[in-house]
Amino acid sequence: MDVGAVLIKLKPDALDHVEAWKKELNARKDEAIETLRAEGVHVESWFHLELESQDYLLAYMRADDIAQAQQIGRNSHFPIDQMHKQFKNNWAKVFPAKLLLDLENNT
Repeated sequence: MDVGAVLIKLKPDALDHVEAWKKELNARKDEAIETLRAEGVHVESWFHLELESQDYLLAYMRADDIAQAQQIGRNSHFPIDQMHKQFKNNWAKVFPAKLLLDLENNT
């Protein structure tokens, strides 16, 4: 199982787009979960944070193979994935995170 996270710096004034994206994904949750299944993703979580007056998103993923999941997502024709690709226009920069520790309780 692969685990990954990225910090995404948002372009200025992108919070309205973040809110619309969040509402759309929540409204189409079943469709979003269907794409996760197709990608072999078990968990995908998103967080908003503000650092020194700059807005960021933090994305976390747990998948069978993150590189493969990303490739499947890039080639996806699911309408919700197309909407997500458009949402990426609000991103200024992506900072990959390095995994230091991953603990899992399987009991």
